[in-house]
Amino acid sequence: MLKPDQDKPLEPSCGRLLLVEDDKVFCDRLARALLRRGYEVDTATSVHQARAQANANWPDFVVLDLRLGQENGFDLLPFFQRRTPQPYVVMLSAYANVASAVSAIKAGAVDYLAKPTDADAIDAALKSSRVEHPSKPPEHLMSPDRVKWEYIQRIYEQSDHNVSKTARRLRMYRRTLQRILRKHAPAD
Repeated sequence: MLKPDQDKPLEPSCGRLLLVEDDKVFCDRLARALLRRGYEVDTATSVHQARAQANANWPDFVVLDLRLGQENGFDLLPFFQRRTPQPYVVMLSAYANVASAVSAIKAGAVDYLAKPTDADAIDAALKSSRVEHPSKPPEHLMSPDRVKWEYIQRIYEQSDHNVSKTARRLRMYRRTLQRILRKHAPAD
């Protein structure tokens, strides 16, 4: 772990971050930059070191290289997904392609960045991952019939209440539209 007296953080603590990167020079440079952005940074250069470091100090965030020498960063994703709380994982790869990005996201990573990348891009990915996503749907969802009716009504109003024009825009028979409008007509 980098000591706070080496590089003082410019921001308050954002949380513990484990940086897993086999390129020592890139790892040290990135660790210092992330430390200045307020993260408590631990580093590892292999799958084994990453597991040991995570067990010693469970991270809030993980920045994980796809290829770690002869090892694969994907091997660590299930390790981080099994424990609670699950850290936000951002994958890095110099060999970025769509297939590996999709695999990483499906395996639990919150973002996938192509190398070369910088601390700003990683920080932005980590901060965007912390945005709370609603875990349950809103209480008052409209039924599919209600959504359909409101859409028809909107097109009908945009067509100046012309049934034939509305039917053409909705690609439905005019008679079908008339029945729908009659069914939902306000009672006199």
